[in-house]
Amino acid sequence: MNQPVFGLYYEEFIVGETINHALSKTIFESDNNLFALLTMNHHPVHTNLDYAKKNQHGKILVVGTLVFSLVVGMTVSDISGKAIANLDYDDVKHLNPVFLTDTIYAKTTILDKYESKTKNDRGVIYVETVGYNQRGEDVISFKRKVLIKKKNI
Repeated sequence: MNQPVFGLYYEEFIVGETINHALSKTIFESDNNLFALLTMNHHPVHTNLDYAKKNQHGKILVVGTLVFSLVVGMTVSDISGKAIANLDYDDVKHLNPVFLTDTIYAKTTILDKYESKTKNDRGVIYVETVGYNQRGEDVISFKRKVLIKKKNI
């Protein structure tokens, strides 16, 4: 039996390619409540239905950093499975609100890649990931640099 592939080597990333990630997640009230408690984000728009009903969206808003964390996690098996380290996250944008029972999907485009200047067994990929909901609306985007192992070195 063949072992499933977990991540790509540096040489296997193609600049300009977009990877549609297989993983997805419906966000339930329990997910949002646990994350809010773990991260000490007690803003009532995330945990108090009465408060949320009286504000802009009229319903509970999912914690933004939960959405970010889920989308990063969805990319691991394809993007950072062979990573040595995530080096940099930048340009994080919350594009649309996420609500309880929204299902989140993700896709990543390879923007650039370059070899390490100090070690020949690795290189850096620069990617942009977009998370979107079940209606196809983009809800989050971010860019990051990932240090990736090279193959056969």
